[in-house]
Formats: sequence, C-alpha cells, structure tokens
Amino acid sequence: MAGGEAATMEVPTDAELLQAQADLWRHSLYYLTSMGLRCAIKLGIPTAIHRLGGVTSLPDLMAALSLPASKQPFLGRLMRVLVTSGVFAAGGNGSESGSEAGELFSLNPLSRILVDGVVGHDEHHSQTSFVLAATSPFYTEAALGLADWFRKDVTGPAVPSPFEDVHGASLFDESTALLDKELDELVTEGLAAHDNLGIGTIMRECHDLFKGLESLTDCCGGDGTTARAITKAHPHVKCTVLDLPKVIDKAPSDGIVNCVAGDLFHSVPKSQAVMLKLVLHHWSDEDCVKILSQCRDAIPSHEEGGKVIIIDIVVGPSLGPVMFEAQLLMDMLMLVNTRGRQRTENDWHELFMKAGFSDYKIVKKLGARGVFEVYK
Repeated sequence: MAGGEAATMEVPTDAELLQAQADLWRHSLYYLTSMGLRCAIKLGIPTAIHRLGGVTSLPDLMAALSLPASKQPFLGRLMRVLVTSGVFAAGGNGSESGSEAGELFSLNPLSRILVDGVVGHDEHHSQTSFVLAATSPFYTEAALGLADWFRKDVTGPAVPSPFEDVHGASLFDESTALLDKELDELVTEGLAAHDNLGIGTIMRECHDLFKGLESLTDCCGGDGTTARAITKAHPHVKCTVLDLPKVIDKAPSDGIVNCVAGDLFHSVPKSQAVMLKLVLHHWSDEDCVKILSQCRDAIPSHEEGGKVIIIDIVVGPSLGPVMFEAQLLMDMLMLVNTRGRQRTENDWHELFMKAGFSDYKIVKKLGARGVFEVYK
C-alpha cells in the first residue's frame, strides 16, 4: 500500500464487537489462570482436597489449608475461576454446583495429577513440578522478551532461545544451575514427572512394542522409572538407561536396570532397540539428526530386529481443537525456552530420512503423542 494510506476495515456488528472485547479480555488475562493454578499448587489445594475425600466445602478447605478466615471470600473467587477453567470440578460428583452445606469443590482428572504424596500407585506421577517450572519467573520473563528476540538478527546455524537471550543460560545444561539452583532442580523434577506420566498406558496400549526384544537403551531415561516399568512387564528385556552424570549419580542402584553416564550426542550403548521418549522436541532439527545418527549406529538392521522407538508429540488437528491448541502451546514453550520444536508427522519423516533411516511407522497415537518405530 503506497503513500501510507489507511486501509478500509470491515465494521463489525454490535454483537461481534462485544464478543471481540470479551475474547480480548480472555486472551489478555489467560496468564491469571496460570498464576491461579500456580497459587493453588503452592497452597497445596489439590492435595488437601484429596485428603478430604476428593470433595470439600470452602470452609473445610480453608481449615485444611490453615488459612486466615479473612481470606475465605478470596479463596472462593480463586476456586471459581479454576473450576471454570477446568482445573477443579464443582459439586460432590463433579457436575452439581452446590449443596445444603454450601458450595462444593472436587477433584477431576486434571487436578488428580496435581496431588502430591500418593503412594502405592505406580502410574501416579504428580505434575506439580512441571506447572511450577512453566509458571516460574524465569520462564515468564523469557516470554516477555519475545518481541525483542524477534527483532534481533542472529547469524549462524544455532539461534539462541529467548530464554538464553534473557538469562544467558540454557535449560537442561550446567548453566541452568549456575543461573538458579532451585530452578534447575525444579526443571529436572518437572521433566521427569512429565516424561513418566502415562507409562502404564504405554505398557497396556503398546505391549507388542517390546515383544521379542532382548535389549533396550532408554536415552535420557532419568532415574530409570520407564525402564523399570518395561522390565516389569517384559522380564526378558535387558534395559540400560543413558543419561548425564548428574542424573545417573542420583539414580537408584537396584540391579534391575543398568545405568550408564554419558552423552547421547557422542555415544549410545549398543542394543537391539533404542528409545527416545519426549527427548527430541527439546532439540533443533540439526541436533536431532546428530542424536538419531548415534541411535542408528547403536542398533542392528531391521531384519535383525533393530529399531529406534520414539515417543513424542505429533502435531495435527485430527484430535480436535483443544488437543491441537495444547500441542501448539507446547511448541511455544519450546520456542521460548529451548532450541527445539514440536513436529508434524511430515517433520518427523524428514528427520528420520536425514539421519539415514530407511523406514518408519506410527505404532500408536496416545493423546497428543505418537509412538514411532524407526528402522535402519
């Protein structure tokens, strides 16, 4: 458009204008839902409701949290926002909004995975650390610097993330601990919780994935939780966990799995199968090719039963708008805080071919994630 002339704009109807304003409020203030969720976790609300039998009135919740009586109206306002956003349910059965005893709040599937201290349940991995890391001042400050980051012209193959640009440190690196030790521990805990959630589902839905295997290396396998679940379900599989020395040093030495300290960019222990579960989305395409090349060198041919198992997000709208939005928000999380990205199936295909693999198949789709078998 020449001369700086203003473009004409379609005039919305009164109803569209009012709806647009309401939508603008929602999008501008969504961060308050995140902060409200963070507040609920810091106060211990999900765990308190669990200990009260899964449903509670506001006065009983106040008493369980040992909060001053003067804050009861304000806690009620917070809880109503979190009910509306789907973090908690209203009513004793998750559908009713009240009772003779007053307003009731209960756990739903989302808030159940925010309960701490559950024992005797192999599949429960509290996600509180993931939320506290994602809503930390370090993450939010990096996101606030996004516009400045876009304006910077960076040369070279590796573009630093906004997190690196703002804080001068990289996540999952020694520099994170130097930046803030508490953040480093929180990120490590959050990553482990995020990775370990749904192990039982994988064992049930993808049982044949490990059938016939003699050995498997779990790259970035953390404390070996996933490897132990595989060994429990498939005792014939000898599992090795590869992770950084600082992680392996804290892993339990129980003889069930073999723990190896190392760097998957340089060497992967040889085995019939190598697994990368929620690993590659943290890395750029170039780094993923390097990692996959090491994995390819560690396994035998397809004819000999060799394969790389990849469990990671596969971006696409087929699962509906809510799941698609969650996938895209996870991609934004990678954009802001790492050099990685979430990928479509076509993106995955290109990575596999660049790394020298001959074929692949998606064995199963589990929610936002896909389970790949990739062949040499």
